[in-house]
Amino acid sequence: MRLRPAPREAIQPHEDYGFFGPGSVTWKVWSYPTSLTVGFQRAVVVEELDPALVASVEATRAIWDRPRSRYDRTIRYFALVAFGDSRSATEAADVLVKVHAKAVGTEPYSSESYDANDPRSQLWILLTGWHSVLYAYERFGPGPLTPEEDEQYWNECAIAAELQTCDPADVPRSREGVRRYFEEVRPTLSGSELARKTMAHLLTATVLLPQPVPLALRPAGWAVSKTLRTATIATMPRWMREMAGLRQSRLEDALIVPVMKVAFGVAALNAHLELQLLRRLSPSTVAVAAPVLFGLAPVNPETTTPTLARERLGLRTPAEAHLEFRARQRARVFDEGLPPSDEGIVESEPILGSIA
Repeated sequence: MRLRPAPREAIQPHEDYGFFGPGSVTWKVWSYPTSLTVGFQRAVVVEELDPALVASVEATRAIWDRPRSRYDRTIRYFALVAFGDSRSATEAADVLVKVHAKAVGTEPYSSESYDANDPRSQLWILLTGWHSVLYAYERFGPGPLTPEEDEQYWNECAIAAELQTCDPADVPRSREGVRRYFEEVRPTLSGSELARKTMAHLLTATVLLPQPVPLALRPAGWAVSKTLRTATIATMPRWMREMAGLRQSRLEDALIVPVMKVAFGVAALNAHLELQLLRRLSPSTVAVAAPVLFGLAPVNPETTTPTLARERLGLRTPAEAHLEFRARQRARVFDEGLPPSDEGIVESEPILGSIA
């Protein structure tokens, strides 16, 4: 229950409820303040254990050269899928295919080619994201979902898969299925020097703050970063920590739980406070999440499906989208020895936010 009414006149309603809506488990889990903090940090950190993905991340250099805008744009995309109206989410998914077309190259350890639009890579990103957000919610938030809610959550994850190049049929529909997936992919993961360096960087939340951080606020920024780092590592299994070269005691794992439960519980009571937290982390996501946080009904109070949304907009599925453009990017890199163009990045800015 919110402590104060929302300033609704300052929030623009969405066109519709998108693909989930008020009765969804997605809204219940993703609207809690654990999701876009510990949950999201865990997702982007764990993802780097995939050799192809970390190679593409390193090649674009975005997390090093512009970490704040990269984080902001990524959170905005996931928020659009969870909370946005069907038009905005579908357009974001379509342009993201062109953005990912830039991330092609050769993985340095195996010398195999990688492509960020590869369905296997996209399934890994999807499941690490949805699993991490749920894990943080249950560990530092209200607690475990009911068996019925858990089933619904993974069915809704499969709907989100329709906005990526992976096959929704490959999405596990249960918690046990997700565990099996991670066990199956575990032998393909790598705690390489590059992965460890990248994960350590992403665990430092101060890189996401506006720069330069005022001198007076640096101690507070360090404390927040340290707390989020401790909480995120506490959600990672031991085998994953060992692979990543991360060390943290079981005592630290235990002590961080009540601290985060209280902090997130307080934030969840007040939509204004939750929105201010989001504004610091991801300014471009505020307009996407605010109508949901404050219960503002959309212009057309209905949910739809990704298939119907694409039909209305005349768009192809992500797997079939922009094939000629993707081929041109691959030709530039593999045949001509040139860097990929920034065309997709430029097109994405009005939808996903500025890269500046």
